[in-house]
Amino acid sequence: MSIVADSSIDRIGLARRIAATFRRGVAQRDRSGEISVAAFDLLRATGLTAALVPAEFGGGAATHREMGAILREIGAHDPSTAVAFARHCQLVATQVWRHRHGLDARALFEKVVDGAILVGTYAADWVESNGRAERDAGGYRVSARKERVGGCEVGSILVTSIRHGDAPGGPEVLHCSIPLGSTGMRIEKTGDAVGLRASGGHTVVLDEVYVPDSAIESARPAGEWPALLNVVVGSGTPLVLSAYLGIADSAIDLATALIAEESAAHTFQLAGEMLNAHTTAADLIAAMFTDSDDLTFDASDAHAGRTLSRKTVAADALVNTVRLAIEATGGTGYSRGCDLEMWYRDMHGCLFDPLPRAEQTRFAGRTLLGHSPIG
Repeated sequence: MSIVADSSIDRIGLARRIAATFRRGVAQRDRSGEISVAAFDLLRATGLTAALVPAEFGGGAATHREMGAILREIGAHDPSTAVAFARHCQLVATQVWRHRHGLDARALFEKVVDGAILVGTYAADWVESNGRAERDAGGYRVSARKERVGGCEVGSILVTSIRHGDAPGGPEVLHCSIPLGSTGMRIEKTGDAVGLRASGGHTVVLDEVYVPDSAIESARPAGEWPALLNVVVGSGTPLVLSAYLGIADSAIDLATALIAEESAAHTFQLAGEMLNAHTTAADLIAAMFTDSDDLTFDASDAHAGRTLSRKTVAADALVNTVRLAIEATGGTGYSRGCDLEMWYRDMHGCLFDPLPRAEQTRFAGRTLLGHSPIG
């Protein structure tokens, strides 16, 4: 499948139209916890899964900011699908950054253009990673449990890392890509979260899965903050938060409609506070995209630190937007029959995206005072 790079294509409008079709089953999927396979099939068929891939590899050549706007539109209709899709986009964006800095990303680009959906485990692995890797005939046998892997049921390739404790130079972390469905790999349906229930955040189990050396993308010392994570933060955080911003957009629209005829002083007060929170979040996310400079940013600790600081403040503002929408609408917003209740649960997922508040402020404090981000 080859996606024509055409700047005249209104991908944001396309996202709005197809996301509206997703919305019809959102409430049922919230109850069942089942990811929408049909939604991902449509995202693939319309070329949105390959939108970020550069034109020379057959992709859509969308900008980083445009991809954020696409995710925002989807988030406004189907939060679980939007956040799961954002994980794929985060991984593609990381490869676009590598490509723009002279590194070879062709192999993964070609897979995405052919329809592959990427799922990653960075949030669970982060710096230390987990699991066990042992050398075996031109590769490794790897075993691990990777929890909360969003989108794993619709994914094609697992982008992950494995701890190699017996490396000659000391413990290291191997970054690799493994086809989902490989021999020794299975999905345990452990996901049962309060919100984003249809995002497919289950556990991927690897039991002596063979990974050839050719699938090892990099190796780094365990326990040290790597530049790769600066790339992941700078590339992916604005995209993931864009999906959540779409939820806030819908909360504003619904609350405004529900209180349009109200004239009590406290209603005006709450509506103004709701708008302040929404504006704060939107401005911070826009600043992330500006700072990323369409995935040409310097992958420094300082850039990651700014992105993560904005993420913490934006996440608080996003949660407050929906909270204030519920408060402004009174008992209506607190009812299970109102979408605000579901969106409030969904929105809390952004608090747990890397880095959560306590870890982010520690990161910021250490870098501000001239230390390594972790320690």
